[in-house]
Amino acid sequence: MNLWQLNVFYQVIKFQGFSRAASEIHLSQPTVSSHIKDLESYFGCKLIDRVDKKAIPTKAGEILYRYASKLLRLGEEAESAMAEFQGKISGKLMIGGSTIPGGYILPHLIGDFRKKYNDVMVSMTVGDTDSIVEKILDGSIELGVVGAKIKHKNIEQKDFVEDEMYLIVPIEHKWSKKKSIRPESLLDESFIIRERGSGTLKSILNSLEDTTLTRDSFKIVAEMGSTTAVIQAIKSGIGISILSPIAIKNELKLKTLKALKIEGVSFKRSFYLTWHKKRTPSPLNKTFFEFLMQTSEWPGF
Repeated sequence: MNLWQLNVFYQVIKFQGFSRAASEIHLSQPTVSSHIKDLESYFGCKLIDRVDKKAIPTKAGEILYRYASKLLRLGEEAESAMAEFQGKISGKLMIGGSTIPGGYILPHLIGDFRKKYNDVMVSMTVGDTDSIVEKILDGSIELGVVGAKIKHKNIEQKDFVEDEMYLIVPIEHKWSKKKSIRPESLLDESFIIRERGSGTLKSILNSLEDTTLTRDSFKIVAEMGSTTAVIQAIKSGIGISILSPIAIKNELKLKTLKALKIEGVSFKRSFYLTWHKKRTPSPLNKTFFEFLMQTSEWPGF
């Protein structure tokens, strides 16, 4: 067994297939299959099952996948530490962001970071808050930016930047000429929400705690898995929703959507830098963290 074989195995499980893994690591599919057979021979057990044309780990494969993930991350940390010792900042930075930070804030900051450290390769995962936290806990990523406070003994968070959400309606909506509406007016409107696990949804529900409104008060007509999907649903006339104006900068400029305040309700929230409390950060991750802390200009604010 060697680290390269573990990487091949890791990629097959990650992408649930031999051909996709082969493409990602620039090997032929027969070579990938050969590496997996060598690993299975070494451990004396089957590591991968094929289920509905997908490569799924066996119970033994699940154990090896966890260790492979840790070993590969340690290998990247070793390369980063040696580069730092020689006065260079390089390596692969593994970070994550929930929908708004991942789609609208972090790409801008990553660009600025790479202008300063152009030997760094950045891999960013975008998902809802719960999925990003899960990846931090299992070691897939080192640092995340999410839109909700997390209560977990192994998670540490720091306020990163503040945001305020608004009620978003199509420009042809009956409220589009207004600047604000009363909370009770929402009850008769078709409403679109983000999926459970979304930081945006958690922030909305937290903001409504001081009112008589709850999630069940709304006439929910759609639940969407991304902010982009919510925006398109609003533009298509399916309903209205509460979103960050960062996500609809272009629509606001083009006047296809309108942002309104809801009277007496504050939808202010923070995005939080999030990391594993008990894991020692890699030198590269420390450098990126310090860069974020020194950055004073935030896109979209």
